[in-house]
Amino acid sequence: MATEGQFEYESVLCVKPEVNVYRIPPRTSNRAIRAADWKLDAPDWTGRMRVTARGKVAYVKLEDKISGELFAQAPVEEYPGIAVETVSDSSRYFVLRIQDDNGRSAFIGVGFADRGDAFDFNVALQDHFKWVKQENEFTKQAQAPDSTPKLDLGFKEGQTITLNIGQSKKKERSRPQGSGGLGLLPPPPGGKLAPPPSSRSTNHNTQPSGSDSGCLFNLDSSNSNSVAPSNPSDPWRDFDSVSQ
Repeated sequence: MATEGQFEYESVLCVKPEVNVYRIPPRTSNRAIRAADWKLDAPDWTGRMRVTARGKVAYVKLEDKISGELFAQAPVEEYPGIAVETVSDSSRYFVLRIQDDNGRSAFIGVGFADRGDAFDFNVALQDHFKWVKQENEFTKQAQAPDSTPKLDLGFKEGQTITLNIGQSKKKERSRPQGSGGLGLLPPPPGGKLAPPPSSRSTNHNTQPSGSDSGCLFNLDSSNSNSVAPSNPSDPWRDFDSVSQ
């Protein structure tokens, strides 16, 4: 199948090495087709199935296993559709509408011994026509790019809009700068500043004052064995007397 100025190549969608073909009775009513009405144990022909595609049309071809000679083919322009129909009582059997070169058509039954082969055949047709659907959508968009509706952002008659714009800005406070251009550290969370260090000498030989000696030695006032210094002004005197 070729179009003007373009040649369409044939691609293979699926190949199954064995398929059974059945003559089926003509459909006399609209009731569902049942494979149980066929002679499933005596197929009329057995061969190979090859599913191909040329452009948007798929072809189900029934071929001889050895020579590859074409026995019959069914052009499929949509799926599901009249060209390939499922049966109501099994997932392994289908009805094909085959056509010859003169345009004559007939309906036959086909079936697979393996359920996996029937699944692959079904999926191959579904995937092909999903691609066809996408191609049709891309073609429509390319032919009419302005057909998509645009948003109307204009004002309708009598429509107004209100903008609230702030009139003042917050003034930023500048931190006081200390000497050398360095900012002072913020006060501690308690809100109290630590007293400056004493100007007194911190020599360890200096004797502590009386109030300090009480804090040093009166660690446990409830302990009866603790020795209290006799002279608070000189806490080392008792220790010197013991050591002598």
